[in-house]
Amino acid sequence: MNLKRVMAMVQRYFYNVKHSYDRLTDMFYWPLMDLLIWGLTGLYFAKLSGDSQHLTTVLLTGIIFWIVTWRAQYEITTNLLSEMWDRNLVNIFASPLTVYEWITAVTIFGGLKMIISLLFSAGIAFILYQYAFFQFGWWLFPIVVSLVITGWAAGFVVAAIIIRFGMKVQTIAWAGAYLIAPFSALYYPISVLPDWAQKIALIFPSSYIFEAMRQHIFTNHISIEKIIISFAINLVFLVLSISLFVYSFNKSKQSGIIN
Repeated sequence: MNLKRVMAMVQRYFYNVKHSYDRLTDMFYWPLMDLLIWGLTGLYFAKLSGDSQHLTTVLLTGIIFWIVTWRAQYEITTNLLSEMWDRNLVNIFASPLTVYEWITAVTIFGGLKMIISLLFSAGIAFILYQYAFFQFGWWLFPIVVSLVITGWAAGFVVAAIIIRFGMKVQTIAWAGAYLIAPFSALYYPISVLPDWAQKIALIFPSSYIFEAMRQHIFTNHISIEKIIISFAINLVFLVLSISLFVYSFNKSKQSGIIN
């Protein structure tokens, strides 16, 4: 692992952001729209139900912290797609850069963009709805880390599919994380899902995190057990997803899909 090559790739991707308005807007525009639409919707339903504090907080928590998982997945897959659109993968990997160095670079880059989007969203939520982003205290760190790892795992699975089958399946680059969103219980407890869906939800580490966050909102306590379970599942998923991506990458080199 060569740190200079890794940071060179991170810098390269930041140059792309600087000179691309669509990459800038997706950091701010969509989070802002989600907060405006769902935040105001939450306020309306909260007034109808008479529980304005908890309902709005639950909705805003789901919106803001889902950005973490979505951004982590999105950056891996869209940066891979960008290289494929430009037919630049061969040029990148003809250099001394290894696939593991690229993986490290894209996760660092995505993590930095995620932090920017997260802080922006938290700031907007505070201005519009007086949402207390730091209400989770020091638990905020393991919560964010776990959701990031979930996004990375989803991102590498999607990237493995794209790099194996080519751009004919590129649509999943944007839809990847949202395929697990219904089972992640962003805005509702797992118990409201059908029995079969509840069993699926228990497979995904993000469901434990959002359940723990709702517990904190309503009781001011958080389940350490749920946090630990989420990390345990995440680590297994991350190792498997990276292994799948590397396998697909090597297979694609042999078949000539990478160009």
